[in-house]
Formats: sequence, structure tokens, C-alpha cells
Amino acid sequence: MQALFSLEYILKNKLMQLIDGKATAAAIKAELAAEVEKMVAAGQKRPHLAAVLVGHDGGSETYVNNKVKACEVCGFKSSLIRYEDDVTEEELLACVARLNADTDVDGFIVQLPLPKHISEQKVIEAIDYRKDVDGFHLSMWGV
Repeated sequence: MQALFSLEYILKNKLMQLIDGKATAAAIKAELAAEVEKMVAAGQKRPHLAAVLVGHDGGSETYVNNKVKACEVCGFKSSLIRYEDDVTEEELLACVARLNADTDVDGFIVQLPLPKHISEQKVIEAIDYRKDVDGFHLSMWGV
């Protein structure tokens, strides 16, 4: 199968544009930070993201730490709630209930995967859909 255009033709005729993802992300974060500061100056509350991390999975820790750093850059308040692998499902569900009820928290994530003894589906369904930053709650899918 022959390509419609060669790479040389595409580059020569500027049919594609490379995007600097890091620069674009930094610009968006700076814009958000400015908007947050305007909100706070106008007397509105600073947005607050909470993250719940269970255990010590390297990938999960990196992901959550990047969210915390992004919040800082954007001017958001962030909270990191950590549990060990042996947390019970009941304890984790109680944490979700507290975050659902906390009017200072605008949204939160429960970082997956969870330990095998905890039902991820039960935890996801316990999150108030209005605070579900990941969008995993069934109501987000029209169910």
C-alpha cells in the first residue's frame, strides 16, 4: 500500500505541525494559576483536590505525586491521604465518605490499583459523582 503523501512532501508543504506538549501544558497551567488567583482575590475559595493512595506501587506514587505538583503549579490546594496495603475496605470506604462530605474538597481520586482484598468497583461507586475527578463513576457513563 502506497502512502498518500511522503514524509518529505508533508514536511516541505507544512501539512503537519509538531506540538511541544511540555510547553503547551506549562502554558495551560500558568493560565489556570492566573484564573485561580483571580478567583481567590475575588473572595472565592481555592480549588482543592485530594488523592487517596493505598500501598507503595511505584507507578501509582509517581502519578499521584505528579498530580500534587500540578496542583501546586496551578494554585490549587491538594491533600494526599496515604494508607498501607493492609487498610480494610471499611476504612477506605469511610475515607471516601469523609471526602464526599468535606465541603472544602472539590474533587478527589482514589488511585488504582487497590489491594486484592478491596473491591475497586465498590470504592468507585462510593465516590460522589460530583467529586469523581477520574470519571470512573457509573453515572459518568450514563448508567
